[in-house]
Amino acid sequence: MTEFDKGPQGLRRGRGARERIIGASQQLFRDQGINRTGMDQLCAAAQVSKRTAYQHFANKDELVAEYLRRFDPDVMPGVFDRPDLTPRERLLAAFEMPETTPLCPYIAASVELHDPQHPASEYAREYKTAIAARLTQAAREAGATDPEQLGEQLALLIDGASARTRVLNRDSFPTAAAIAAVLIDNAIPAPAQR
Repeated sequence: MTEFDKGPQGLRRGRGARERIIGASQQLFRDQGINRTGMDQLCAAAQVSKRTAYQHFANKDELVAEYLRRFDPDVMPGVFDRPDLTPRERLLAAFEMPETTPLCPYIAASVELHDPQHPASEYAREYKTAIAARLTQAAREAGATDPEQLGEQLALLIDGASARTRVLNRDSFPTAAAIAAVLIDNAIPAPAQR
């Protein structure tokens, strides 16, 4: 490889550019937001030209949507796909967030973009609907009398805890988990005594 084939940091040009762009967007969008991240800054961080970036993504909107698609493509598999947990334990595990968890990127994108028709806003809605569906399924498996209601309640509680953690700069998930336990216990009938 000649020096001409190398980019500004000695990396090969073109190879892995898409992944570098997505990696840079994940870092920059999380750290400073979508609107405050310009394409020039993103391209510099990814070590690609703007031309290369636009060859991979038609526009920034497309990149934002891809960023969200990649964030959690399987909808919390570390919670909902664990066979070692009972359905009730899976419902509670959804509230076990590390203190360093940033504001939910789906909420952040929706708030920043202000456009319900934006591709990222549409994807955020799909993701939030999928979370509620997975919570509802776990509630159904746990024997909840109204699994749809419990799923929606828990989804709202997760989103509220995420936003409150960000606003107060203090972890709200332990409190949300305690509330979730009460909701779950009230929604799932106790087994009959023998």
